[in-house]
Amino acid sequence: MESKQKNSVLSSLSVLLSHHRKEIIEANRADIDAFPYMDDAMIDRLKVDDKKIDGMIRSLEEVAAQTDPEGKTIYEFTREDRLHIVNRTVPFGTILIIYESRPDVTIEAAATAFKAGNHILLKGGKEAFHTNTYLTLLWQQALSDNGADKRRVEYLSLTHDETQQLIRENSRKVDLIIPRGGERLIRFVQENASVPVIISGRGNNFLYVESNVDFDMATALILNGKKRISVCNAIDKVIIDKMLPELQEKISSLVTVLLDKGIEVWGNSGIAGLSEKVKEENNAATLCEEYLAPKLYLTLADDMTEAIQIINHYSGGHSAVIVTNNRSKAEQFMQQVDCAAVYHNASSRFTDGGQFGVGAEIAISTQKLHFRGPLGAQELVTNKWFVYGEGQIRE
Repeated sequence: MESKQKNSVLSSLSVLLSHHRKEIIEANRADIDAFPYMDDAMIDRLKVDDKKIDGMIRSLEEVAAQTDPEGKTIYEFTREDRLHIVNRTVPFGTILIIYESRPDVTIEAAATAFKAGNHILLKGGKEAFHTNTYLTLLWQQALSDNGADKRRVEYLSLTHDETQQLIRENSRKVDLIIPRGGERLIRFVQENASVPVIISGRGNNFLYVESNVDFDMATALILNGKKRISVCNAIDKVIIDKMLPELQEKISSLVTVLLDKGIEVWGNSGIAGLSEKVKEENNAATLCEEYLAPKLYLTLADDMTEAIQIINHYSGGHSAVIVTNNRSKAEQFMQQVDCAAVYHNASSRFTDGGQFGVGAEIAISTQKLHFRGPLGAQELVTNKWFVYGEGQIRE
């Protein structure tokens, strides 16, 4: 599909989303009403309102404005015998996206894969069935309206067992699977898929407050990191340097502010000994947990070296923040912390395709192959060698 046609499909879809807001929100209400006992984090991921629809439209416009990822020359070489060798980007082929809640994935992730020239199979969770199927109908209308095969984007209405069978047997000849959901889903896909898998990793992000710091800034960044509890770029753990001046006073101040915002504050015995408002928890297993809840865990570190060790051992490899006035320490932290995105004096909430300028994202990969961090359309291609000859043979 040529770039012009791809962009026309994306533009048409953005118009359809705007014109059918009422129907989208009604479908979403049917989903929410069907599962009345969802927790706040699940509702936040599932709910679609005008603001979320605006976000979908904006993502489509951003993806349409991007350079086409297909057909880019990566490497070019002409041998002495005039054999011309070119390495170009090409689509993966068929991408299966398996996801839970988040109906915006049906638009934004699919748009990213579509721009890169791929055929998309969508398998959302049962809790978002009505919203996802309606959004897929809009996708297919946009494709048909622009002379494209509406099967370029398909929604799979499969049971749990049927989905697992598809992953094991690859009956749809999938070339790449992207699971977006809990650890059980991701583990099953990793262990049973016969094709490459890109892991959209969990969060469990850490923020380190170094001793030479603007503590008001640190507090603001921590609060922003917990502004939404259902997102993978939220802050769950805060490490505070033991050498922070006025340590007890500042921890008490931070705890008070967090509690006022309705955020539970937990900590180990070292933290609990400095503030009686902290709920004590000394089981190190909590350091591995992604909370997806209004909950934050505080702990102390002797120095930055220990803080880095804690993050590299326990975090999800998604995002990590250092708050410090010392630029050289910040640089050391950012080089040594093993996460997809590292920050100096900024909120982890920016780890997002739109915020990073790549438009809609299909995932935030915590793997090191083939790409890391927010995956946009430019990363959803592979490569292929094109060799042009005039009868050359190898002696």
